[in-house]
Amino acid sequence: MSTNSLSSDETAPASLIECFGVLPDPRIDRTRSHLLIDILVIGFCSTLAGGEGFNDMELFGRAKEEWFRTFLELPNGIPTHDTFNRVFQALDPQAFLECFLRWTEGLRHAVPGEIVALDGKALRRALDKGDKLPYIVSAWASDNGLVLGQVKVDEKSNEITAIPKILRALELKGCIVTIDAMGCQKKIAAEIIEAGADYALSLKGNQETVHDEVKSYMDDAVSRWEKAPEAVPELGFAETVEKDHGRIETRRFWQSCDVGWFADLNKWKGLRSFGVVESVRDIGGKVTTERRYYLLSLEKNVWMFARASRRHWGVENNVHWLLDVTFKEDQSRARAGYAAENLATLRRLSINALKRDTSKRSMRQKVKNAGWSNAFLLSVLRIDPS
Repeated sequence: MSTNSLSSDETAPASLIECFGVLPDPRIDRTRSHLLIDILVIGFCSTLAGGEGFNDMELFGRAKEEWFRTFLELPNGIPTHDTFNRVFQALDPQAFLECFLRWTEGLRHAVPGEIVALDGKALRRALDKGDKLPYIVSAWASDNGLVLGQVKVDEKSNEITAIPKILRALELKGCIVTIDAMGCQKKIAAEIIEAGADYALSLKGNQETVHDEVKSYMDDAVSRWEKAPEAVPELGFAETVEKDHGRIETRRFWQSCDVGWFADLNKWKGLRSFGVVESVRDIGGKVTTERRYYLLSLEKNVWMFARASRRHWGVENNVHWLLDVTFKEDQSRARAGYAAENLATLRRLSINALKRDTSKRSMRQKVKNAGWSNAFLLSVLRIDPS
């Protein structure tokens, strides 16, 4: 097997250095002892290899200084941890995100009906006493296995204002966007439809009246369907069963396109159907049942609804879990200036880079390989060693 298994097809994205080389330098001329691109590349490579902060960036750079000099200028050697800290504090997070989006779009392949899940995650230690807990809202493309973008908010309730920003920044035509109950808003539904996408919006107490109306309608329809399915032709049905280590989870999905009765139909752009998911968990003989309700812009296709509902939660395992377990995001104390947001971007950039490696190594093994193998790092940066 070769050192890496990254794709090298003709549609491969530009090198990371090309994408990030246009980033505006926030420093004044007399303080620029080190090139911005050198700082960014070392910071990214350190994060990719499991580095957890600015001290690790300096240590990683010094450990691989000879190798870095083969493609970086490093006019004054490896930057100190204080330099990394100051630069990432000052770096414009929006400009950094735009470079991230440009590079990520180069990795992405068009997948009709791809599920794009939007979900927020707290940066638990990136705050000073009295500050509001910051959240990063990420967009996860399930089929591509990529974080498409992110935006930082000061507290979870502000996800409502952040989600439209990230929707406008992404290419979503033909996708199905899934959002938890916090994002179930008329404005957000309209943004998704205007982007040429569909939506599956989870309903809870934040839309109390709508939730109660949909719950009442769907519970009644499901109750009638359970007695005589043929008598309720407007309901589509699907079921999945998963068994794992003594745990059995049965999920039942129903979808109805009977929306004419809904008083607020014209207020929810693109609304075509309602959905309900019933999860029955049997863990060691203890059985629990939960139902979740959805507003959908999907036409009647219950398996598509089931797929969207189930893949939404993939963001927990494929993004949030990796960020905390592999990249120790919950332990990061970077908080001054824009440091927390920019380091969050580096971590998500690292996930995307490692997801491109098609080898059967675990994510943990890929991170170790990034620390050990210069050839692997070059392939991620898309630099020709010759």
